Amino acid sequence: MDNNNLIKWDLDLIKRYDLSGPRYTSYPTALQFDPELSANSLVETGMQTTDTEAPLSLYFHIPFCAHVCYYCACNKVITRNRKKAQPYLDTVYKEMAQVSQWYSNDRVVNQLHWGGGTPTFISDDQMVELMTKTREHFNLRDDDKGDYSIEIDPREANPDTIKVLRDIGFNRISLGVQDVHEEVQKAVNRVQPTEQTQAVLDTAREHGFKSINMDLIYGLPHQSEDSFRETLDTVIAMNPDRLSVFNYAHMPDRFRSQKHIDASTLPSPETKLAILENTINTLLDAGYAYIGMDHFAKPDDELALAQQNGQLHRNFQGYTTHADCDLVAMGVSSISQIGRVYYQNEHDIASYTKAVEERNFAVKRGVVMNDDDVLRGEVIKQLICHFELDTAQIEKRFAINFSDYFAAEQEELAQFAQDGLITVINGVIRVTPAGRLLIRRICMAFDAYIPKKQATNGFSRII
Repeated sequence: MDNNNLIKWDLDLIKRYDLSGPRYTSYPTALQFDPELSANSLVETGMQTTDTEAPLSLYFHIPFCAHVCYYCACNKVITRNRKKAQPYLDTVYKEMAQVSQWYSNDRVVNQLHWGGGTPTFISDDQMVELMTKTREHFNLRDDDKGDYSIEIDPREANPDTIKVLRDIGFNRISLGVQDVHEEVQKAVNRVQPTEQTQAVLDTAREHGFKSINMDLIYGLPHQSEDSFRETLDTVIAMNPDRLSVFNYAHMPDRFRSQKHIDASTLPSPETKLAILENTINTLLDAGYAYIGMDHFAKPDDELALAQQNGQLHRNFQGYTTHADCDLVAMGVSSISQIGRVYYQNEHDIASYTKAVEERNFAVKRGVVMNDDDVLRGEVIKQLICHFELDTAQIEKRFAINFSDYFAAEQEELAQFAQDGLITVINGVIRVTPAGRLLIRRICMAFDAYIPKKQATNGFSRII
């Protein structure tokens, strides 16, 4: 199918439906995580409902950054004191020893990811140590067939570090780029020459990394349609396998570092929409497949192939090919999905460290999925990953009558159909090219926790 026919830009629809809404990296979303639930009961339910034979996905949160990027909304600790890393890693090792007893069972680890912060803040020796400790507690693959990825700040990664990462088992990297123009970079306190990014890219390819992702952000200070087109042209010439193009949400009251950004230098909402439209068209013309929301991949990339084969999945790491994996997350603020349970660790290092020291784990809040959550979560996953939902398959799998079970949703679905966001033919809901950009809004119709016909709080805007 021609990629360019998969997206249709309808400004009237976008303006009508561009509200705030979840990104659906989980269902229920993190807003439903309850700090009153017993941490022990969350863990016990996870152990009872997990498939002890299925593979695992592991996530480690390394929160440290040497410099603050003003746009950033991640959970991070800004420090130039590298000595802070080892006590934190020692705490992670203690947590790892506990959670591996709960969930490892020699299950093969098909996916592993280090995020942050800046994971390459820690030294090369500490990276080797972290991976060695992980291998002691979990069944890591040694055939290079796993999906082992790490987020890299090109300013914090020399050629030796790239080689170390490959040697210890990483085969995918994600490079933070955001924008290639110095004026934009200075305004967000992230000066990063293109040559620096290119050097990391070249070194990664020399060492045989099989997939390279680049992150861009639109809506930053001083960006224009023309300037961001230049950023895209520069990045396309670098030929990454995947691209993530995120919308900058300016919320200085919520994220303190954003107070350093002069709001008068931000592009207007109209310019942001134009940048997004240009971005999608440019990447499609360059041969990338539109995976969904912010994500693009080459047609032969595993993400694109998984979407074609109906095997794409979504979790807290975004789109993934590992639908069969429980996600075991370690480190401050990290979020796990085990069986029918989601839970999140303590959000700051002091509380995280204290919790691990006192009870070997740091669960702060979570949610146990009921049958309705599982059903609605599957409906949302099918729509957000594949832009299609076969209601007959849902009826068979969950022993329901779809139209009866979702009777309250029919009015909204009919409106979507009338507005050209979806078609419903022979029980199959298909998201139209005009609806793909608004997929989060379509999924919200099936979200039992979002009040109908009133403003949705706590989320970023859909576009």
